[in-house]
Amino acid sequence: MTLDVPRLRRWFAAAAVLLVLVVAGWYAAGRWAQRRVARELPKQLGVEIQQSTEGFTLSRSEGGRTLFTVKASRAVRLTAGGRAELKDVSVVIYGRRANRFDQIYGSDFEYDPDTGNIAARGEVHIDLESDVEGAERPDLAPPVELKNPIHLKTRGLVFNHKTGKAETREKLEFRVPWASGTAVGASYDSATNVLRLGSQIEIRSGSKQAVINAASGVISKEPRQVELMQVRAQQGEQHFEADRVRVLLRDDNTVERVMAEGNVTAAEGGASPATLRAPRAEFLLNAAQMLQSAILSGGVTMESSDGAAMKATAGRVLLEFAPGNRLARVRASENARLERRPQGLRRRGFEDGQRVEIAADALDFQVRQGKWLEKAATVGAGQITLTPISGTAASTVITAAAFEAAFGKGNRLQSLRGAPDARITSNVPGGPLRVSTSRQVLATFREDGSVSAVEQEGDVRYTEGARTASAEKARYLPAADEIVLTGSPRFTEGAMSTTAQTLRFSRREGEATAEGDVKTTYQPAGGQAGASVFSGNNPIHVTARSMVARRASATARYSGGVRLWQGANVIEAPAVEFDREHRTLRANAGSGGQVSTVFVQADEKGNLTPVNVTATTLRYSDAERRAHFEGGVTLRGAGFSVAADRLEVELRPGGREGPSRLEQAVAQGRVGVWEGERRASGERLVYTAAEGKFVLTGTPQQLPSIFDAELGATTGDSLTFYSRDDRVLVESSPSTRSVTQTRVSKK
Repeated sequence: MTLDVPRLRRWFAAAAVLLVLVVAGWYAAGRWAQRRVARELPKQLGVEIQQSTEGFTLSRSEGGRTLFTVKASRAVRLTAGGRAELKDVSVVIYGRRANRFDQIYGSDFEYDPDTGNIAARGEVHIDLESDVEGAERPDLAPPVELKNPIHLKTRGLVFNHKTGKAETREKLEFRVPWASGTAVGASYDSATNVLRLGSQIEIRSGSKQAVINAASGVISKEPRQVELMQVRAQQGEQHFEADRVRVLLRDDNTVERVMAEGNVTAAEGGASPATLRAPRAEFLLNAAQMLQSAILSGGVTMESSDGAAMKATAGRVLLEFAPGNRLARVRASENARLERRPQGLRRRGFEDGQRVEIAADALDFQVRQGKWLEKAATVGAGQITLTPISGTAASTVITAAAFEAAFGKGNRLQSLRGAPDARITSNVPGGPLRVSTSRQVLATFREDGSVSAVEQEGDVRYTEGARTASAEKARYLPAADEIVLTGSPRFTEGAMSTTAQTLRFSRREGEATAEGDVKTTYQPAGGQAGASVFSGNNPIHVTARSMVARRASATARYSGGVRLWQGANVIEAPAVEFDREHRTLRANAGSGGQVSTVFVQADEKGNLTPVNVTATTLRYSDAERRAHFEGGVTLRGAGFSVAADRLEVELRPGGREGPSRLEQAVAQGRVGVWEGERRASGERLVYTAAEGKFVLTGTPQQLPSIFDAELGATTGDSLTFYSRDDRVLVESSPSTRSVTQTRVSKK
């Protein structure tokens, strides 16, 4: 985001300095009309000229010092009406304090005693020059050197000594070392000491030919000021205008203050056009006629475009200047706002963009070398608003008790730090409100002015509907709409709570990712049986290297050395995925790994003993309380083990009696059973935990068989045996040989 400080400096300095030139020219004209022509010369001309005289000279003195002298090559009294003519007139005015050396000269003047009018019938020239050493030199001695006199020229000047009013309708020209100007028509009233400039005021100044135009002007002595109406200034592509400009003068006629009112506008064209508007502007100058400060008030607006549309508004803007008219400090107050909107993103290869707005009670800017923004700070609570151009992503508001900004090359905003009480709030239509708080926040910006990242630090708290998180640090990436938490992060959503080294939330995709030493706990919902994986009242715990939780599908996938347990029931696998909505679980061993599960069952004395199952994959349904294993399945219990291609385990629900237990297991596909000295094989095995009972069956082509060291091998359609004694039941259909029942007492 760019704030063009050199442009501001040029606007304010150029506007104020050019207005100083207006004052210098027009007030000089007013002084000539007021102090010399209006009072002294007309009076003397009307009284003293009575006959034709060659080499006419007239002067007036006071206190031993000459006030003025009038010289003419000829004075002629006309017979018609008693009028008098003066030829080749030269007037030098020294002033009562001998501090002036003003000269008025022209070739032809006429005085009419009947009307009281004295008129210049040709051009009149006026040179205005101060003479600070005049009182120290002999009377009538000219200055050693004329320094920068102000020259004026007009014609058709008429003064009436009866009314004290002077007027010309002709063009008036003036020239000072810094500028030249013209106006059409002027009038002066000695009773009110007011000089009015008629119309078409124009002043040109500077090597770049700055031009100031005004519709009319008024110069007064009490108060000592110059007022211009409908002012317009132009210098190259820079433009300034106002309905009214007032210039207040010191006693030495230097400019003290310049005030512009009504539609005050400063604009610049070119590749980066910009416009500044305010109802009022005020410039304060020192005795050396250098800018000290400027105040814009009444609702200030600045707009520019440098590849992005920038708009700044405030009720009041204060600018302070260092020596050399260099801008040093800017304060925008009364609801200050700075907004930047990217333009032409698609043409530059971007599909998305952000509108960035900074708002505060006041904004302070420190300026280096008059043109480079060094830093800025908010006064009072500050707020940053990030709004997507496309309207599909979340709008984000960042607040803090105060913000401090850092600027880089080209006055581009690089970073914005806020503290304390930092808060980030985001809202997507139809989505949950997202809020994060911390002790401080840091926003960094790209070259195009959009936010690249927002970092929070110190007791970070995040909420998004039912999802909450905490950490020491958080980093928000607007382009990806993603939050990264570090520093003992914790993530909670519903009954699930997770900790890890790093937590990442993709708000656009609705995913939560945990990396490094992941630990999750699932609390049972309402303590109801069947309400959690491995039904029961005990919480479920999971550890892994990483986790991905997807809000849309209500699933969480763990990978990397996953271990899950609830009470004595345990699952270990390379990857485990939960479906919280359907209450299912999937575990996958991947290449070269295995899924290991521990269930519990009660022995004949009611004691719980472990049952271990390993396989390549596991699918579990909490609604059915069934676990399905595939791929190299083994089941190991107290004194027995089973191998099969597939295994299905049915669990009893947990509750007040304790955790869920293994109720029945069904193994299929190349089943093998080992129990002490027994070896059995078949195609299907049903194991009932409460009885320790095994029922083994096969196919007509491959009957089940059991081998005992004492009894030898036995086959049949169905073999039933028990883990708690030596009973074996062999059943056969009529098509087979017989049904044999054997009972052998254990020794």
